Amino acid sequence: MRLRLPAERPAEPPTGFKIAHPVLSQDGTRAGFTGVSLGGALPYGVVADASCVYGLRHRPPHRRCDCGFHCVHDRAAAEALLCADDHRTAVLLEVSVLGAYIRFERGFRYARQRVRVVTVGPCACGARASALVDAGWGRVGWRALAPCCGGCLRGRASLSPAGFARLAGDGVRVRAVGGGGTGSVGSGGVTAVGVPELVAEAALLQARLDWFQAQLARLRERGSGSGGVSQG
Repeated sequence: MRLRLPAERPAEPPTGFKIAHPVLSQDGTRAGFTGVSLGGALPYGVVADASCVYGLRHRPPHRRCDCGFHCVHDRAAAEALLCADDHRTAVLLEVSVLGAYIRFERGFRYARQRVRVVTVGPCACGARASALVDAGWGRVGWRALAPCCGGCLRGRASLSPAGFARLAGDGVRVRAVGGGGTGSVGSGGVTAVGVPELVAEAALLQARLDWFQAQLARLRERGSGSGGVSQG
């Protein structure tokens, strides 16, 4: 006779942590996530139901299958996954485990989830990310995004953390870490930043102003040179 674990009925949904790549739809109207392992081919939204990646007609999480969302109990364990080469541009998700789930020693496998908080890591240069840019790869109909600071944008199309939160919807919060400060934004688009971020933004604006002034001076020089009257 095989013993079964007792069913759990928590008063509140359990909390878990996982990593994923942020993605933007081809038409730029929706934002979501794609996993880093088994279910990576199936992008999902802030609130989503799992489906069997093998195409079987059972409800996830089935005990004899690997289907369902996966997360770990410990935040540090999820953050450790970001050290892998393939996961350096992924983000950390704090999720609510909804619906049926199977508890394991290190985490859950479950049927439904809500992403509550998205933590965006630093830019590849080490500075705090101020935007998400095209990572150069994606899924059919979806472009993967990667963290990027203002200094590394170089005119590339980008989406701010506030813009990502707005497109993702369902009250998700997005926060950026790294580069000496943190900030958080909600779906309403309000950003909280510290002094280092403001100083960096001011320096970037000043550099752009200096460039515009130099271009304006060149145009004036050309105009004065072509409009003068020669004397002989």
